[in-house]
Amino acid sequence: MSESTFAEKAATAADLRAVELPMKSLSFELRPVPPFRLDYTAWALRRRTHNTVDLWDGTSWRRVLVIDNEPLEAALTQLGTSERPRLKVTLTGNRISEHTKEHASGLLRQMFGLATDLSAFYHLAARDGRLAPLVQRFRGLKPPRFPSVFEGLVNAIACQQLSLTAGIWVLNRLAEKCGPTVHYDGAVQHGFPQPAGILRLNPDSLCTLGFSFAKARSLLELAQTAETGQLEQEELNKLNNDQVIERLINLRGIGRWTAEYALLRGLGRIDVFPGDDVGARNRLAQWLGRDGPMDYEAVRHAVRRWHPYSGFVYFHLLLEGLTQSKVLLESAR
Repeated sequence: MSESTFAEKAATAADLRAVELPMKSLSFELRPVPPFRLDYTAWALRRRTHNTVDLWDGTSWRRVLVIDNEPLEAALTQLGTSERPRLKVTLTGNRISEHTKEHASGLLRQMFGLATDLSAFYHLAARDGRLAPLVQRFRGLKPPRFPSVFEGLVNAIACQQLSLTAGIWVLNRLAEKCGPTVHYDGAVQHGFPQPAGILRLNPDSLCTLGFSFAKARSLLELAQTAETGQLEQEELNKLNNDQVIERLINLRGIGRWTAEYALLRGLGRIDVFPGDDVGARNRLAQWLGRDGPMDYEAVRHAVRRWHPYSGFVYFHLLLEGLTQSKVLLESAR
C-alpha cells in the first residue's frame, strides 16, 4: 500500500472514530421467519456478558454498524410472540436515508438469520430423542452471523489459545482503541474495528491490547488482505467449504479451527461444526454423556447425523452452556 493510500485509509478510520452525532432516528419493522427469539439469537452472537460491541439489556440488542463509511447505532426489540414475531428496528446517526435503511435491513437479516427457514431442522430434531429436548428448550434461536468474514476471523484470532472470556476482553480493548464510535446521550458506544482502523496500529500497540506479537502480525496482514478486496463475501459465497478453508489457511495465523469458525460465524455455513473448538467439543462430549474428551474426528463422526445442521447444533450447545453457567438466566427465557 502506498503512503498516500495508507494515509487516506487512516484518515477515514479516524473520521469513523470521531463522529459527534446530531441525532436523527428512523424506526421500522422487520418480520422474521417464525419461530424467532431475539434474546436467544443475541446471546448466541454476543456469547459473554462483558461483550461491549454487542449489547443486550434484557429487552433490546444494540450495536454500532458502519453503512457507507458512516457509523450508526442499530437497536432491535422484539414485538409479538416467537411464533408471530416482529422486530422493531431503530437506526440512529447523523445521515439516515432510505438507502441506509435498505443496507442496514439486509445486514440485520443476515446477522440474525431472519429469513432462515428451519422447518427441516425441526423435523430432523423431532426424530432424535437426544436432540429434541435441546432444540425445544431454545426454540426460536436462529443461526447468527458476524457482519463480515473479516470480523469472524478477527474474533477467532483473538481467541486462539485463550478462553472465550479472555478473548472477548481483548476484542473489547481493540474496539475501544480503533473501532468506529457513536456518541449518544453523553455516552460513547464502540463498534467492531474496520480493516482500515486496525491498519492505523502497529504490532507493539496491538500487543499492549493483549495480542501476542504473532497474532498482531496476523491481524495486520488480515486487515491488509481485507482492504485489497480478497475477503469479499460475494466471492467467498461462490466457493464450497473446502475451497474457502483452502483459501483462508493460506493467510498468516489461520488454521483449520479459525477457518471453520469463520465458515460458521462469518459465512453462515450451518453445516460446519468447528471440531477443533475445545469448548464446543467439551460441551458436545458432556451432552452426549461421553466419559473422555473427543478429538476432531470423533466430533465429525458424532455430528454427522445432524447434517446439514451440525453447526446449528453448535449454537444450541453454546446456549446450553450459557444457561448452565447462569449467564443466560431462566428469567430471560
